[in-house]
Amino acid sequence: MNRQEAEGLLAERVARRRDKDFAAADALRERLRVGGWDVVDSAQGSELQALKAPPSLEKPPVARAVTLLTVVHGWKPDVERWLLSVFTHCKADFEAVIVDNSADVRIAAWLESRAAERLRSIRLDPPLGFAAAVNAGIEAAAGEVIVLFDPGIELKGDAVSPLIDALADPSVVVAGPYGLRGQGTMKEFAESVGPEVDAIEGYCMAFRRTDAQALEGLDPRFRFYRIADIEFSFRLRARGGRAIAVPGVPLEKHEHRLWETTEPQERERLSRRNMYRFLDRWGERADLLVGK
Repeated sequence: MNRQEAEGLLAERVARRRDKDFAAADALRERLRVGGWDVVDSAQGSELQALKAPPSLEKPPVARAVTLLTVVHGWKPDVERWLLSVFTHCKADFEAVIVDNSADVRIAAWLESRAAERLRSIRLDPPLGFAAAVNAGIEAAAGEVIVLFDPGIELKGDAVSPLIDALADPSVVVAGPYGLRGQGTMKEFAESVGPEVDAIEGYCMAFRRTDAQALEGLDPRFRFYRIADIEFSFRLRARGGRAIAVPGVPLEKHEHRLWETTEPQERERLSRRNMYRFLDRWGERADLLVGK
């Protein structure tokens, strides 16, 4: 669905909400979602947000063993540090894919000037929500395995090979150094060394590209990053497979910018909304909690 058609449906939805015909408004919202658009309601009104990036016109990239993927929302020094650590320490046949979701022309120019055989960047203009931005990277990836990193992560050694090795086990569908287990409920998760866990944190999570594409990536309704990694882990596992925490991966966590720069009240609101979204889908699936 193109933007003009979507704007027409949005205007109709606004009218239905004004008339308190909420059933019709919800039906229009679902039509927009099927057509690739989400509706964000706020005190200032309703606006459209694309659920996925437009298709790329670039030629297919060279196939690789692994794609190291990160989504950039700004903070160029973080990107420089992550990129340097990747090219210094990764021993596998890799490519680095940076999804530029920053709307910062300076970052875009800097990334363009550094394009190389093993480094590609995708600029999203206008920016998308977190999950949709990750999905743009998944769609572009050439690696059999994808390792999603937060740009605040720094590799201190060969952090990638242990994750590829973990996925060599066909029963493992997602792996990473930072595991989570539910605390007897779907509403609260805590760090766990595993090895088998309920979910892998998005600071560093590895999965097969084919599995991610079969799911059409992360749920694009997760515009804020919180809980999106847990929900994606559950969807990967629900198809049949395990989440494994991999110990001793040489990584260092630096400041998590999206958390630190979001006002506490707003990040609490967005986190709560994402948790409700997660519970709507998985709240009755206690069988997926490995600690039960």
